[in-house]
Amino acid sequence: MEGCFTAKKTVLITGAAKGIGSAIAKCFLEDGYFVAINYFNSKKKAEELLKDLKKISDCCEIFYADVSKEEDVENMFFKIEQKVGFIDVLVNNAGVCQQKLFLDVGLKEWQHIFDVNVTGMFLCCKRVLPLMIKYKKGKIINISSIWGVVGSSCEVAYSASKAAVIGLTKALAKEVSLSGINVNCVAPGVIKTDMLNGLTEDEIKSLKEQICCQRIGLPKDVANAVLFLADEKSNYITGEVLNVGGGFCL
Repeated sequence: MEGCFTAKKTVLITGAAKGIGSAIAKCFLEDGYFVAINYFNSKKKAEELLKDLKKISDCCEIFYADVSKEEDVENMFFKIEQKVGFIDVLVNNAGVCQQKLFLDVGLKEWQHIFDVNVTGMFLCCKRVLPLMIKYKKGKIINISSIWGVVGSSCEVAYSASKAAVIGLTKALAKEVSLSGINVNCVAPGVIKTDMLNGLTEDEIKSLKEQICCQRIGLPKDVANAVLFLADEKSNYITGEVLNVGGGFCL
């Protein structure tokens, strides 16, 4: 088991207890990062993930925070910085979704989706940037969705919030580029996570038929794209949206 002194850089991944977030955490840990795993409602999942990741390396730890709350975000960043000093990469993955007819969506539901998917991203970016600007380096990778690009029926609130993520990414990339910071966005397509649990076999089959690669994506497919955008090989890429959907919606 490797010691944490061997970690080359630090990454914070929000909403990393399960699904795409946990795959991203594993991918970065295997690449030699110290991995800060954020969780909110999924403490048990986060602890199970940490136990599994510790088999690979000790360079990981879980941190609680509701990213939609500024005080929680501040406490989380303070604890991470006390431990590692500098966060090289921020992956804004935390998000919530909802399938509902637009006319049935209440204002509180709408606000909750935007609080987590957009405001949470705003708070984490705002908190990580001062040190990145000071040291003139850093990577921010925001997780949007294919629905943020093309929209989805019965997911208007979710689609709108993920479209806002794309707008935030493009604008922020322009603002901080002279400080040596890259800001990019990954838009996953249909990925095998809990979000697909409510679909029937026929619905899954129909989705596969719309995907050029003829398969449902895996969380690792998204994680590999995120790791690439965090790497120095992507230093000349900023303000971009990388669709990871196997050719879905082409």
